Amino acid sequence: MAYGRRLQRSRYELKYLIDESLVQRLRDFTTTYLEPDEHALEENGWEYAVHSLYLDSPSFALCRATLQGHKNRYKLRIRFYDLSPDSPVFFEIKRRVSDVILKQRAKVRRDAVEALLAGDMPSLSCLANGSASNGNDLGALQEFCSLRDMIGARPQLFVSYLREAYVTQHDNSVRVTFDRRICGIPYRGRFQIGGFEDPVFPDIAGVVLELKFTDRFPNWIRQMVQIFDLERRAMAKYVTCVCTLSRQPHRLQQARELRV
Repeated sequence: MAYGRRLQRSRYELKYLIDESLVQRLRDFTTTYLEPDEHALEENGWEYAVHSLYLDSPSFALCRATLQGHKNRYKLRIRFYDLSPDSPVFFEIKRRVSDVILKQRAKVRRDAVEALLAGDMPSLSCLANGSASNGNDLGALQEFCSLRDMIGARPQLFVSYLREAYVTQHDNSVRVTFDRRICGIPYRGRFQIGGFEDPVFPDIAGVVLELKFTDRFPNWIRQMVQIFDLERRAMAKYVTCVCTLSRQPHRLQQARELRV
């Protein structure tokens, strides 16, 4: 399955934590305006897996920037949607500039990942089929590696969850997602998660709802927020998983020893 939907380079992203009992009503409201994401299949309950490997400095500077509420910050992650060795992965820089989200993304061959994580410099040969002639992809990968080297970032944590997503029919200008079963596991020296053995599940009391849009706040989303009395809140999945693991220091220490 190809995950090549165009990436929004600039958007607004609002997050809410909702009870599962509210999801069906919100889904009914949303599907009046949006359709299921192309990767969501009815036989899978309209959900699909999302996996990300997050990089951070040894002192978790990027995590702390979020906890401290820095208005301008970024995250480095490698996103993938299945465990097939033939599927590409996506090196992503996710920046927040005040309330605006900016993203850069490069589609990379999976067999190039471990060399890049070890410090290799990016080249066209690292890019997946269909991206080798794309200067934007190579530029995004170069910027990713530059930021990685600037703070000495290294792989820290896999984050995985199930996503139910709805989008506008002809573009990606509006996107509504419901994320469940969020879990994390420390990086253990290899770009593989196996069966996600012994994952950590943060104590998140509900489903994470994200409303994403470019330009202005759509009127129908504003109405939905008002009708269902939704209260916006911070919900950074990576940071939440790190904070959960920080209360289990033996898990982080074991992962560090495996990386040596």
